[in-house]
Amino acid sequence: MLSQESLDKIEYELTKYPADRRQAAVMSALRIAQTEKGWLSKETIAFVADYLGIPAIAALEVATFYNMYDLEPVGKYKITVCTNISCMLRDSDQIVEHLQKKLGIGFNETTADGKFTLKEGECMGCCGGAPLMHINNTRMCECLTPAGVDEILQELK
Repeated sequence: MLSQESLDKIEYELTKYPADRRQAAVMSALRIAQTEKGWLSKETIAFVADYLGIPAIAALEVATFYNMYDLEPVGKYKITVCTNISCMLRDSDQIVEHLQKKLGIGFNETTADGKFTLKEGECMGCCGGAPLMHINNTRMCECLTPAGVDEILQELK
């Protein structure tokens, strides 16, 4: 169900933990699977669990608890905007409104071309850079302004 390259990456992650603690690598294994597949179907989560030798429910609990895992297809670029208190106090609502207008979508929606999905995020632990957003859970963009958002979107297009 996963490529050999992804399985090799999971095997590398497993070297970081005692052999009898394979479950410790579940977060990394799910991230690797999501990177390959684009999102985590129940079948992919079950495959990861089986590969690690843990109950499928244990992997599903992790995948449903953390918001970095996508349990349904998302666009090529998943934009997650922090709307918690620090970002809200520094005008994240203006950034959200701007993104929704520019992309023509609301939270939990994907553009018709499949390029962008917009998500609302919890605190990302970088309050000094508020307002901020993540792109694909890997790139953090801080101190956002509408003009700065436009530059980022243009770069992604």
